[in-house]
Amino acid sequence: MRRRGADFADAEDAVQEALVQALERWPREPPRDPAAWLVTVAWRRHVDAVRSASSRRRREDADQALSTRQAEDRAHTDPGVTTSGAQGLDDTLELFFLCAHRALSPSAAAALTLRAVGGLTTRQIAAAHMVPEATMAQRISRAKRTIAGRRLDAPGDVSTVAQVLYLIFNEGYRGEVDLASEAIRLARQLHRAVDHHEAAGLLSLMLLHHARRPARFAADGGLVPLADQDRSLWDARGIAEGVGILQRALAHDSLGPFQAQAAIAALHADARTVEETDWVQIVGWYDDLLALTESPVVALNRAIAVGEADGALAGLAALAEVAEDVPRRTAAAAYLHEKAGRTELAAELYARAARNAGSLPEREHLLRQAARLGGGDARATSDRRTATRPDGVV
Repeated sequence: MRRRGADFADAEDAVQEALVQALERWPREPPRDPAAWLVTVAWRRHVDAVRSASSRRRREDADQALSTRQAEDRAHTDPGVTTSGAQGLDDTLELFFLCAHRALSPSAAAALTLRAVGGLTTRQIAAAHMVPEATMAQRISRAKRTIAGRRLDAPGDVSTVAQVLYLIFNEGYRGEVDLASEAIRLARQLHRAVDHHEAAGLLSLMLLHHARRPARFAADGGLVPLADQDRSLWDARGIAEGVGILQRALAHDSLGPFQAQAAIAALHADARTVEETDWVQIVGWYDDLLALTESPVVALNRAIAVGEADGALAGLAALAEVAEDVPRRTAAAAYLHEKAGRTELAAELYARAARNAGSLPEREHLLRQAARLGGGDARATSDRRTATRPDGVV
């Protein structure tokens, strides 16, 4: 639609209408070429919308602008070369680059791309950015207004595209395998297409996390924290590939946040048992990551690592510097207090954390932890004898 000359917002509306029609018709009349069918129907919807404009002047202006853009695209666009200048990128990754418009801030560009191209809901995007849903809805609307009328023909920032891909991967990592796999596919394309060490760090991080996925959930769908996972189920080939990509990126001595996170994931993957985890080195990488990002979530993860490397009291001291409203802080506090021998307080904190959990598996896991320690608010029971770190942390 974009290549045919449609404005981005109008194209989005037309494609959504075409998808609705596909849901209605395809069960009865499946097309031979679904993609071509969608483009054809969406284009017809777009043309109808242009023609039905209430003002003849506006309709004529829109038709003229549409024709001009189509002529420019035909004259200047080589189908084999994307606007990012890289060979072989598919339309999805190209749209990621175009949505990362230079007129937008990185956070606004990421939000718009996740909503318009990534397929995430406003609620999912808000949760990923740790802001209220209404705030995120306003941010997306402002981003659309900012680029309204602008030609989306210049690629945006690689770092913004990498951030968007990782947020999509995280949504898939929490449940939707296809979403995570698609993010990895696009990250591979990005790594091949651009000379950017953070693109390598991103792909490495995704591969290392995804390699642990087979051990992340129990047969009943329950969450299995990293410390309790059956490491024989981890994908050794994926780990080896991720580590190799990371080593080549680090050799350039241009450290970025994704490389630092991948280094932490590689240290976890390198440990044959949880007891062999090199927590001292992990703390060092968190120090680097915190200096790069100043992220409260990184500070939370670092506090857990400090608790493992230097003891629970040191971890609690580090945690005291993390704001109370940071996601999973209560679960982290529960773990560290249990590690310090304060089981009654830990049980209370596990139960409190369960009430604010972001997913059902995480909630059930925290309830089991509270029940294991005799927490009165827990509605689940467990015969586990050892504490586990809150999932999503370190």
